[in-house]
This record gives sequence, structure tokens and C-alpha cells, in this order.
Amino acid sequence: MSYSLGIDAGGTYTDAVLLDDENETIIESSKSLTSYPDPLEGIRGAIDGLDPDRLREVKVVSVSTTLSTNSILEGTGSPVALILIGNFDIKEELPTKHYLQVKGGHDHNGIETNPLDTESIKDFVLKVKNKVSAFAISSYFSVRNHDHELCAKDIITELTGLPAICSYELSQDLGAFERAVTAFLNAQLIPVTERFMTTVEAEIKSRGIDAKVFMLKCDGSVIGIQSALKKPIESIFSGPAGSLVGASFLAKSESCAVIDVGGTSTDISVIYNGVPEMSDAGAVVGGWKTRVKAIKMETSAMGGDSHVWVKGKDVNIGPRRVIPLCRAAVLYPDFLEQLKANPIPSKMRLGINYQPTKFYLRTDYEAIEASSEEMEVLEAVKKGPTSTTEIFNRIKKYPASKIFDSLIQKRLLQPIGFTLTDALHVLEEYTERNVEAANIGADMLGSIVDMDRHEFARYIKREFAKNMACDLVSFFLDGVEKSEIRKIFDIQSPAKFKIEVPVVLIGGPVSAFVNEMQEILDAEIILPEYSSVGNAAGALAAKGIRRFEVLIRPASMAAPDWEFLVFSEHGRSNFYEYQEALDYAVNLGETTVLNYMKDAGLDSNHIKIDVKKEEIIPQGWKTPMETKLVILGVGNRNTEPECC
Repeated sequence: MSYSLGIDAGGTYTDAVLLDDENETIIESSKSLTSYPDPLEGIRGAIDGLDPDRLREVKVVSVSTTLSTNSILEGTGSPVALILIGNFDIKEELPTKHYLQVKGGHDHNGIETNPLDTESIKDFVLKVKNKVSAFAISSYFSVRNHDHELCAKDIITELTGLPAICSYELSQDLGAFERAVTAFLNAQLIPVTERFMTTVEAEIKSRGIDAKVFMLKCDGSVIGIQSALKKPIESIFSGPAGSLVGASFLAKSESCAVIDVGGTSTDISVIYNGVPEMSDAGAVVGGWKTRVKAIKMETSAMGGDSHVWVKGKDVNIGPRRVIPLCRAAVLYPDFLEQLKANPIPSKMRLGINYQPTKFYLRTDYEAIEASSEEMEVLEAVKKGPTSTTEIFNRIKKYPASKIFDSLIQKRLLQPIGFTLTDALHVLEEYTERNVEAANIGADMLGSIVDMDRHEFARYIKREFAKNMACDLVSFFLDGVEKSEIRKIFDIQSPAKFKIEVPVVLIGGPVSAFVNEMQEILDAEIILPEYSSVGNAAGALAAKGIRRFEVLIRPASMAAPDWEFLVFSEHGRSNFYEYQEALDYAVNLGETTVLNYMKDAGLDSNHIKIDVKKEEIIPQGWKTPMETKLVILGVGNRNTEPECC
């Protein structure tokens, strides 16, 4: 008997699941609060909840984590120097103060435009080597010729021994600046990811588990541990990718749409024939546009912990995340009495930051750039929940709403408020926390909009369901204004949107929405078992996927049948016959895919390779003006013991 272990270190919880390899079914799951800044305690807690006898029979461990995404968002990555080679027109902010722009680079055919200024690179490297932990390199048109990036890398290695990341290693897409950002972020994440995966491996070995370790990527595939350490940038947004693949696995549906409801957001994605649909654009993280291939995803700032607030007769959901009242009452013993005694603000003052259900907590972050007005409010907020009335009594005035906005944005204050989770507690459909606190909050807010607590809670739940359905339809109707789609769900009509693939619900509170979604949409709605640990299941169910892209173009448009150039991540090659160039490209792609699968520890006997070809052939041409090839390999993890 052999098992596979899936681990998802998420923002709130770390989940672990055990898969029976023989019949490919999950037999156990466990949850633990994620620990910061060291995730070990959370990982250890999740694994402790599983059968130790079965753990000793684990042959594969697959990990999903928000670590990379959070490191970029929080700015906690390691310091990195950036070298830009060629004619960069830098109009945007660079991600580091340690950067150099030098002469060099190539044109669209891979022909050198300027010799590389190696002396300037040497001077720069020696100047900053003790200030950074790695280097990132991006050269103009390096996707057509990466000789200058490799030369710069050799200089860095010789002078410092530090990691040096070339942009061509991470993407074959045009866009030198975006490739530079991708290389920079990847270099930043190497030490962080290495520490994380070393922690995971050490914990696995300490339990006597002899297993291969994989990591989930943001395209919904898995990668071997050594490859993951070279390209940690590819693990950003692995959470949504994990929920997509996990939902498909749990629902036993190779093609489906997925609605993943988390605490902060709701994510929509789709998978066809076991392969996630990919975004045409690179992933954007922390405001930086990258060239990282990620799943196509529709995200809205609407989750289980989204703030529900009222103004006038309008009820609003989000976009800010707050601590639910039902949870605050568990964390802080005196909160229930504070909530009962809190007055309703005047109609003139009522707003997102002034609610009868709104309280504030002071965090442990240091107030480095706070204004005098912000410090005045901050000092009036004690360690426990503090209402705006209490703040008024301490500073003798009501702070402007923008002061609260700024303090929350700087993470100096953490808000408490009414949420969807509270509404579900009122309706007794999700009651893991304090129901009384949720009831009090619904009474207060409901009274402002002339609803009793149950009417108010049902309204919130229904609006949330409509928003989920709108997000799903908007995902498929690309180019149609979401606001126009949303209006349709408020119309009483026998007409419904039809979704022709199953819709799988993933996340803690989604069990409460099955009936609503079936009423709103003409679709098969699936709530699979273990839906609350979908990401960890996805880490196990993910396949090995390798995309290899090749571009074939004539060397000269004046003589398009004379010579052909082949561009790929391996560099530039030239051939005098088009068919010879095409055969070379396909063979190179298939070989690269098979070698990747082998290096990642994937089963070479179960690999499917497809070749997609797009040609542009102008009228009168004998051969294409441009040929794009995508060689796609899909393989399974090998859980069988090696022999011979």
C-alpha cells in the first residue's frame, strides 16, 4: 500500500490530505492555522492530524503555497541587483535601486546591435556584490539571442558566486522590461523558497518518510523540487491553480468551471480535458506585470470575510476584508458586551468606517510613516477591539474616514465588522463561531435598512450568490461589461444563463450556496467531498505539464525561401530548407519535454505530447512568413518504486 501527501500552506490555514495511490481517493484530511513567519509549525500541525502509520507509506509529497505571492506583496524578498542590456526606454519604476543599463542587445533576428559592455558590468558587480543576494539579467531581444545574458551571467558567477537569473530562462515572450521584472522577482524568491522547501523536506524526513517532493506551479502543474528551486516565480498564484486542479479531481470531472470562495476573494477559473485554460497575458503580482504563464482567472474582492456595511438604504459587500463579528467574540471575551452597547452612528456619519458593527484593533506593525493625525487615532486604539465611539471619547473628535483608510492600508489597524460568514451564522448554515455576535450585528444593520435579522442575512446571502454567478458568466463572456451582466440577475425572469460545463464549488462556506446557484443558473452545480481542502487536493492531483514554444521565420523578407531562423529557449539556429527547420523544431520540443518530465521525476511511460502549429502564409508565398509551434507535454507523477 502506498500513499501521497498533499500540503497547502495558505494565508489562513495549512491543509494536509492523504491520497490512496491505488484507487486515487482521498482518505484523510487535516487543517492547522498557518504560522508566520516560519511556516513549520503550521505544516507540522496539519501533518500531525494524519495517521502516522499511513504517513510512513507515503511515496510522493506535493506542496502548494502562497509564500511566493505573499513575499512579493509584502516586499519581504531578498535584495537583488538588475542588469539591463540594450536599448531599454525606462519610463516605469524599477523594482530595485541597484541596477545598471549597458550597451549590448540584439535585433528581432538575433543579430547583435551593439557589442556587450563587459567592463561596465564588471565594475557594477564588484560595487554591489556585498549589498545583494542575487542578480537578474535582461537583454534586448534575448528571446532571439541570449548570448549577452549568458556572458553577463558568467561574469557574475566568476566575480561573486551569487545566483544570476537570465530572463530568457523564464520566458520566450517579447517584452524585455516584463522579462526583466520576472527575472528580478525570481531571483528575489530563491532564498525564501529554498528555506521553505528545506523546511518541508526536513520535516518529511524527520517522520521517516522516503518520498519524492513536488511543488505546484501557477499553471496548475507540478514540478520537481530541484527545478522549483531554480524557478520559484512559477509558484505565484499556485493557490487558485491548486483549487482548480483539486476541484476537477474531487468532482471527477476533467472539464469544469470552478468557483473558489476564500476569506478575501472569489476566484473563477476553468479546466478542459484535465489541462487548465491559460491566460494570454503574464501574471500580475504586487502591481508588477510579469511574463509568467498562469491560469486564466477572474478574481473579485468578495470573500467570506468581506465587510458588509450600510449607508442610507444601500447594503454594500466589500471590498475590504475584516475579522467577522462571530470570530471576534471568540477571540476577545469582552467583545460581545462592547458590541451590544455600541450606538448606531448618525445618518450623516454612517459610512464604511463608521458602522455600529465596526471596531478596530491595533497591530504589532511599527508606525514608521504615520502622520500626527494618524498617530493620535492609533494611540486611542487599545490592544482589544475599540469602537469609533471610544476613539471619540479619548481624542474628543471623530477622525476623518480617510485616516482610518490610511491606517488600515498601512496595516497599523485591523478592522472588525459584519461579514457573509456572520450572515451564514444568523441563518444557522455555518456555525463554527459565536452565533449571538452575528445575530446582534444583523439586528443593528438590518434596523437601518428596515429588515429583521433573518431578512438581512438572507439578502446578503442572495446578493453574494448573484455576485458569484455574475463573476462566472463574466469569465465566459469576455469583453462584456460585468456591470451589465450583474443587472440581469436582479430581473425576475424565466430566462437563465446556461453553463455547459459542470460548476464546482470550493471553499469553506460554499455548501450554503448550492441551492441558490442552481436557482440562478442553468448549470450542474457540484459540491464535492473535501471541498474545504481543495488546494491541498490540487497539489496531489496536478499533472506534470511542460510547454515548449518555437518560432520559425525567414532570415530575410526579401528572400523568404532562402534561409530560415528557429528561435527557442535553447537559442537561435538556422536552416536552408523550411521542412528541415520544422522537423528540427518539433524534435527539439519533444526532446525538451521528455527530458523535463524525466528530471522532474514524472512517469515517462505516461506522457502525452501534442504539437500545435500556427502559420502565417501571405498570398503568393511558398513557405510561411511565420510559424509558431507549441509542444505541450502532459505526464503523471511516478509513485512506483524505482528498480534495476
